Amino acid sequence: MSVMKNFALIGAAGYIAPRHMQAIKATGNKLLAALDPNDSVGIIDSHFPDADFFTEFERFDRHVDMRRRARNGGQIDYVSICSPNYLHDSHMRFALRSGASAICEKPLVLNPWNIDGLSEIERETGRKINTILQLRLHPAIIALRDRVRGEQGGHKHEVDLTYVTSRGHWYLQSWKGDTKKSGGIATNIGVHFFDMLHYIFGTLQINTVHLSSDTKAAGYLEYENARVRWFLSVDIEDVPAAQRESGQRTYRSITVDGEEIEFSGGFTDLHNRSYEEILAGRGFSLEENRTAIETVAAIRTGKVVSFANDGHPFLNKK
Repeated sequence: MSVMKNFALIGAAGYIAPRHMQAIKATGNKLLAALDPNDSVGIIDSHFPDADFFTEFERFDRHVDMRRRARNGGQIDYVSICSPNYLHDSHMRFALRSGASAICEKPLVLNPWNIDGLSEIERETGRKINTILQLRLHPAIIALRDRVRGEQGGHKHEVDLTYVTSRGHWYLQSWKGDTKKSGGIATNIGVHFFDMLHYIFGTLQINTVHLSSDTKAAGYLEYENARVRWFLSVDIEDVPAAQRESGQRTYRSITVDGEEIEFSGGFTDLHNRSYEEILAGRGFSLEENRTAIETVAAIRTGKVVSFANDGHPFLNKK
């Protein structure tokens, strides 16, 4: 029988935090403390109404340290991190230096060199950073990866990745609209897709940018076993007309050699599955994030070039 673990959560008012609360509860563990400068966190009552809550990092830090020093079984074992992207690095460091392991939402960090510093702190503290790469746990993605791995001769598949998740005017006014804080569109809404592509199709060989703006980005990636045309957007106008007219505000499509990969179902419990794997000692490590972080960092800083046959079909609509 597994021993119940004590959790703290940073970023309790964010969009993704409820999935982490649910996963902590579903795996039989307890949330003892939560932090967010925004106090709109009534969602905590649905999961852990007895959790202590802080709006100031300094008081949260003191509380976690007090628990560690008390040595009465109330110390924090894991810190779940759902804060804005640019703070992940600092909050993982805090977790490890507080004697806890970390569970960090995507993107792990904004730049690949941050991974090196975190690896050093892992070695110094003996604690581990676990990352949420939930698409690697999706049955349809695992099946596709197994199929590609089983092929002979290094065949390159033709892949189109399209993801439009429309956002209102608030988006660009929030930290998500600030490239220095979010990493930009490719990092903020695309990093888990780029991780998925690497996971399925192997080593990244070519990374070309065809479009880069505050609300959309597109380009071409070539992997060991695939050529990928990709397009990401938060602009409602990029949702195809037929879907938009029916009230749909999101559009996601991944085709491999013209065949649609259906993985819309099965998303709801992927955070629970992630936590189960982490608690069993099988969490995804820092290094497993490196290719995706290198990919989005290169897209962020890359020069936009013209496209021909390697351009995503949506670019021709511009």
